[in-house]
Amino acid sequence: MTIDNECVGCIINQSVKVADAIGADETLKNRLRTTVESMSKDFSFSKTPPEIAADVYEKMSEIAEKEDLYAEVKELSTKKALSFIPFLKEKLFTCNDKLLTATKIAVAGNVIDLAAQVEFDLQEELEKIFHTEFSHNDFEAFAKVLQTAQNIVVLGDNVGEHIFDSLFIETLQELYPKLTCTYMVRGNPIINDVTCKEAKEAGFDKLCNLVDSGVNTPGFVYNRATKEAQKLFDEADLIISKGMGNYECLSPSHRKNICFLLKVKCNVVANSLGKEIGDIICKLA
Repeated sequence: MTIDNECVGCIINQSVKVADAIGADETLKNRLRTTVESMSKDFSFSKTPPEIAADVYEKMSEIAEKEDLYAEVKELSTKKALSFIPFLKEKLFTCNDKLLTATKIAVAGNVIDLAAQVEFDLQEELEKIFHTEFSHNDFEAFAKVLQTAQNIVVLGDNVGEHIFDSLFIETLQELYPKLTCTYMVRGNPIINDVTCKEAKEAGFDKLCNLVDSGVNTPGFVYNRATKEAQKLFDEADLIISKGMGNYECLSPSHRKNICFLLKVKCNVVANSLGKEIGDIICKLA
């Protein structure tokens, strides 16, 4: 999906979030904002929001002289997510449907999104996620595909959320012992998206096949991915796409059997799905 007029204001607002995250003084804060406002005049409406965001964040990183704008925030997000692991493991141990519970956990983690139009509280989401129905509910179809799948690719999204993804993948491997899982991450720091650095710190290289997609966008843009990532994407029996950025880049896609797992956090994605902000989605396309 390509950008909408509403995306422009949202992307401009990212300059304020970045300035706050890095503790910018007024001079730097104004320079970030005015630069992004100037760039917005030339935004191409033939591109996806993550493609536009990649150019904007690269410029802000250059101005701020900081390669990873959200490095400190990502560390805090990881610590917060880890604090919920005992609670989530207990949920998995006592539940009646492990796949459904693990899938809900993966979606709950998707609330950790610094680029979202609307932000949600992680603890509050975890308290209600297990009693909330998917607004778009293809869970049964998703479960059916998993029964015969031999290899899957999980497209990671945000740091903190990746901790929840590790529980999700652990559960998939427990339920489907012959399943080969690949976790694909961004090629370099972009917003608070997960890269190999955070994934390795969380042990994904020991959990499953960890792959750097090579993309510099906060969403999986196929033509920016490495040849290895493209091959894995094309040949997997199932793609599990986490979050709005990946949804924005893969709607539409050249392949079938993509399961989108996300929390709706902006009007543009809500309109695309015919849903409301705050809805949780399990959509098999």
